[in-house]
Amino acid sequence: MVQKYQSPVRVYKHPFELIMAAYERRFPTCPLIPMFVDSDTVSEFKSEDGAIHVIERRCKLDIDAPRLLKKIAGVDYVYFVQKNSLNSRERTLHIEAHNETFSNRVIINEHCCYTVHPENEDWTCFEQSASLDIKSFFGFESTVEKIAMKQYTSNIKKGKEIIEYYLRQLEEEGITFVPRWTPPSIAPSSETSSSCKKQAMSLAVVVPDAAQAEGLGSEALSSPSGPPEPVAGTPDDKLDADYIKRYLGDLTPLQESCLIRLRQWLQETHKGKIPKDEHILRFLRARDFNIDKAREIMCQSLTWRKQHQVDYILETWSPPQVLQDYYAGGWHHHDKDGRPLYVLRLGQMDTKGLVRALGEEALLRYVLSVNEEGLRRCEENTKVFGRPISSWTCLVDLEGLNMRHLWRPGVKALLRIIEVVEANYPETLGRLLILRAPRVFPVLWTLVSPFIDDNTRRKFLIYAGNDYQGPGGLLDYIDKEIIPDFLSGECVILIQIVDASSVITWDFDVCKGDIVFNIYHSKRSPQPPKKDSLGAHSITSPGGNNVQLIDRVWQLGRDYSMVESPLVCREGESVQGSHVTRWPGFYILQWRFHSMPACAATSLPRVDDVLASLQVSSHKCKVMYYTEVIGSEDFRGSMTSLESSHSGFSQLSAATTSSSQSQSSSMISRWRFC
Repeated sequence: MVQKYQSPVRVYKHPFELIMAAYERRFPTCPLIPMFVDSDTVSEFKSEDGAIHVIERRCKLDIDAPRLLKKIAGVDYVYFVQKNSLNSRERTLHIEAHNETFSNRVIINEHCCYTVHPENEDWTCFEQSASLDIKSFFGFESTVEKIAMKQYTSNIKKGKEIIEYYLRQLEEEGITFVPRWTPPSIAPSSETSSSCKKQAMSLAVVVPDAAQAEGLGSEALSSPSGPPEPVAGTPDDKLDADYIKRYLGDLTPLQESCLIRLRQWLQETHKGKIPKDEHILRFLRARDFNIDKAREIMCQSLTWRKQHQVDYILETWSPPQVLQDYYAGGWHHHDKDGRPLYVLRLGQMDTKGLVRALGEEALLRYVLSVNEEGLRRCEENTKVFGRPISSWTCLVDLEGLNMRHLWRPGVKALLRIIEVVEANYPETLGRLLILRAPRVFPVLWTLVSPFIDDNTRRKFLIYAGNDYQGPGGLLDYIDKEIIPDFLSGECVILIQIVDASSVITWDFDVCKGDIVFNIYHSKRSPQPPKKDSLGAHSITSPGGNNVQLIDRVWQLGRDYSMVESPLVCREGESVQGSHVTRWPGFYILQWRFHSMPACAATSLPRVDDVLASLQVSSHKCKVMYYTEVIGSEDFRGSMTSLESSHSGFSQLSAATTSSSQSQSSSMISRWRFC
């Protein structure tokens, strides 16, 4: 089988002539390439005007191969013939190389090209391609192929380092400018020459450029608005190595080659919209960078997308109102790795009712729109966080899951959804957190697990009962500020005070769990994060929405201050109190979970362990609270002077009724789940 390699475009932010001066220093031998022992000039040609220079060399290589293999082959060194064709007029260098040793058994061809950057004539581009075809090699064909690919990959990684090494060497010698070739009969004016020299020197002396060190491609530097995406389907479109690192991640040279070759094949053969580079890479990863297998499943997916008009689903399709009201799931910020976070309360959904009301097709259509939105959010997060984000995290809360969810038509619809998503959205799930798995979960797992790819299954983390609250749990993956309140996240309310010396009063009962109660003050209004598409039936609890009011970039003492000492309240306690405000502004009342039970296990939960020890638990930190703001002239003593310091729900109701008659007071009374 013929092995092929195609590099991305690598950009040197230096003029072509300076790069050529650095390149020539690699000969006759290069200490940075230990296998490159020596080279001899076989032939050389120069045109009369000096524009064309063709040189052919015979290169001696010491391949890092087992001594036994060298002895069987009867050679200590391998020889290659390299032909360099420099065109100074066009500012190009073409390099052709092939093996001389064992040429009747192994065929190796390589082509490299240095050219001027199309958007900046003071930059230089480099590309290379190669092929390896092993006909026969004493029964060691597979071994020779591995050795050859290993050696070639190693040299590719060093290529850019070598050029930059010689550029620094030139700079140390005071050479920062090499004049361009000019025809002998035409001499440039001294003024023009001086101007060009100054400009070239300013570009040449920085090695490497700071922007290059940050991984920005040439397109990013030439556009003030940021790096434009390559236009899919353009034959001349080529991937820049820095673009790959910035938007696709750290790939090995062979992985880069697979991406470029599959992309080129799609551009040449596919009629229609070409997938974005991130999506092509997902298919390659799903098949361990086997191009033939990745090409097969991608073509099937492209056909499917065209048949079902999936590319336009976000613009042309709106979910039915029933789904918007009763589908308990939605996008909710992001995890600690920057992945978009999707929360699904499967145990709270009436799957039977949804399937009966809408049918399997509508549910599938909705899930496809969720996945398309996920792809869009990954692109946005890549730009926001400055690193590649290609997958999302899904949090599934199974509290309430029971046998009614295993209704046969509902399970059938779920299995079809899994099958479609696995085939058309590979490698989009970065992590799946399954919380509060009940006793019925092993039955559901037995039904769906055969339809889930092994690579995807390894991304599952399953927690029974309260295990997600301990070490290795939810806080390892999601910031506590965005954990929904029904999963023991923080509960906060915001009170705006216009007149100083107003009195904030509170009365709350801790129904379950232990909490810490805090009061903060800020001069400016906290800005809640951008609201995600989560309806009242998705990740909220009865009694209102839990939002993050204290921005994570705020610093205590600078952006907001604590006005009361933290108060630890135990389960079953009732607490009353008041605070006389000293300044106008915004006051934040916060209840947060105090202690989390330690996880018995010291390592991350395994699927088998969880399935073997499932337990049912609906434990929450539950608070029923009442707050009121009273003018100082209307305040008669502290709330702690109530007749009973152990307030009950009936007393709260009475307080609510009486307080509602006051025109100057504002109040909140409700259940909260932290």
